[in-house]
Amino acid sequence: MFSSDAVPASSFDEGPATPAWVRDAVFYQIFPDRFAQSERIAKPHRRLEAWDSAPTSEGFKGGDLVGIVERLDHLEELGVTAIYLNPIFSSASNHRYHAYDYFAVDPLLGGNDALRRLLDAAHARQMRVVLDGVFNHCGRGFWPFHHILETGAKSPYLDWFTVRGFPLHAYSDHGHKPNYDAWWGLPALPKLNVANPETRAYLLEVAEYWIRFGADGWRLDVPEEITDADFWRSFRQCVRAANQDAYLVGEIWHRAPEWLEGDRFDALMNYPQALAALGFFGGRSLETHYRPGGYELKRYRTRETLAALADMHTWYHPNVVYSQLNLLDSHDTPRFVTMAGGDASALHLATLMQMTLPGAPCIYYGDEIGMAGGADPDCRRAFPWEKEKWHWETWLWTKRAVALRHAHPALRQGTFEPVYGHDQVLAYLRRGQDETLLVVFNAGREQVSRPLHIPNPGSTKAVPQELWEQPANLPEPRWHHGGPEGDHLLDVTLAPRSARVLRL
Repeated sequence: MFSSDAVPASSFDEGPATPAWVRDAVFYQIFPDRFAQSERIAKPHRRLEAWDSAPTSEGFKGGDLVGIVERLDHLEELGVTAIYLNPIFSSASNHRYHAYDYFAVDPLLGGNDALRRLLDAAHARQMRVVLDGVFNHCGRGFWPFHHILETGAKSPYLDWFTVRGFPLHAYSDHGHKPNYDAWWGLPALPKLNVANPETRAYLLEVAEYWIRFGADGWRLDVPEEITDADFWRSFRQCVRAANQDAYLVGEIWHRAPEWLEGDRFDALMNYPQALAALGFFGGRSLETHYRPGGYELKRYRTRETLAALADMHTWYHPNVVYSQLNLLDSHDTPRFVTMAGGDASALHLATLMQMTLPGAPCIYYGDEIGMAGGADPDCRRAFPWEKEKWHWETWLWTKRAVALRHAHPALRQGTFEPVYGHDQVLAYLRRGQDETLLVVFNAGREQVSRPLHIPNPGSTKAVPQELWEQPANLPEPRWHHGGPEGDHLLDVTLAPRSARVLRL
């Protein structure tokens, strides 16, 4: 069904087994209620918010899975090869992290038939689909919890949760904190007891069922909240038994090597890299009052940024590094461009960096057209399909950056080598089997020229080939030798707030 023209690097032959397709993928994250609404999904007399009105925490816009099917042309034009869907199972919330039926796609999204249509349509275009799995907690409407609400201590499902008293304080308006374990103490989110064999078996059945249904992997929500490592080992085993190429990526915001040793997850959501890119390219316009995931935003100096990128590539085995989900923002953060103070150039440069680093880039829906948005729920606005509302420079830049990644295996599978980081100029090499690419950024506001030391450049006789469009009056890069060792130096000039990608 699927194919890849990439040649895996030798380092991929050993170490944790991660799906080869992920290294070549470009992901696109979709918040289903806010992406696209199909007229084929009947919504008679439903109380939906106006599509273009400001989002609210409780309101529904009416986006559905058939709407995604009808917009796959948009994703294909962008160069997307994998979709990550926020939760889709039946839930009494617009974000659907409050599941009440894990075996049923929410009727508002079109039900199981709509997911079948989406999977078939995506797979026909060589696109994979990864689902969001919420197995730490559920909604109050989940049938075992509802059973306890109705029957109390006599319920056969009592051990599915950790209950500390009766009657259950399941609603905050009762004036009591929940007397059962709940995520962040929120009564709407009872915490599942995975130590209970029946609960555990149920969740593992869910995990396997949707992979056999056709999903290509799971993004796992707050996995650190489930401290039982054996649960996640069993989860991986049952998922991989259903599909040996299924991708497992955890929502962990920090360095966590113990999760990536080959027995639990393939990768994590790479928030550390996102924060570094935001701190570097956001610079003086950075809106430091935002706290994505509780983390303090800080401005990164050039040396610090390059050192951070280099360090992150040593945290895990290469199989993992090249499988990381490299995002810039998500449904859990303000939009990147908003945190960068509305500076579109910050988003552009960060997107190009995202597309030229090891790992699978993930575009949050709407970032490709410059969507803005503050903290939740504002970061979950409805996608504006009226093209006059798009930021066209961002759309064209993102398309070119994605196409560049697809065109050059070195950007997907090549080694990463830091080259230079000083005075707002940052550079690194990506070496593949058949080509070496130099990626250089100027995050400053003035034109600069720098001699860059290039180790083992191969031939220095030819002018490097320009792979990223430049102003007409910019000097060509030129080789020369310098220093007592006769080092290979490449003189590179960059326009303000710009980048160059050169094939050496």
